[in-house]
Amino acid sequence: MAPGFRIRAPRGATAGWAVAAAILVLDQLSKWWIVAAVMRPPRVIEIMPFLNLAMVWNRGVTFGLLGTGGEAMRWALVALTLAIVAVLAVWLARTAQAGLAAALGAVIGGALGNVMDRLIHGAVADFLDFHAFGWHWPAFNLADAAIVCGIGWLILGAFFAERK
Repeated sequence: MAPGFRIRAPRGATAGWAVAAAILVLDQLSKWWIVAAVMRPPRVIEIMPFLNLAMVWNRGVTFGLLGTGGEAMRWALVALTLAIVAVLAVWLARTAQAGLAAALGAVIGGALGNVMDRLIHGAVADFLDFHAFGWHWPAFNLADAAIVCGIGWLILGAFFAERK
């Protein structure tokens, strides 16, 4: 490289990677705490009238879909998730918008958190169990919440983006 020549990521991309890293670290720390300390032995812990901690190992994707394919499905989900992360990483590298970068970072960080679970445990550790009036939302984790919020932010951003 020529002296003084530096490749710089747009500020938005740097902020997006910071969000991704923060989500990944917080997700893995929360799962470690739940698996190693709180859920020994596994049980349901009522936190609030609408929130329990309940250990669930999700071998599939949303709502447990595709969870019956065994090891082949595990590795297929890891590969698919990493391919999606690669596409999002290219998008993130090209953006200068902080809000868009943060949304992409949230999705990337959450996806990588769930990939780490699949690699380490063979399944994703879900433990947040919201419920009301006898209905339970499927258990989820911080990574899942980051993915949903990031995608929601991307969708809202698409609707309210200024057209050039």
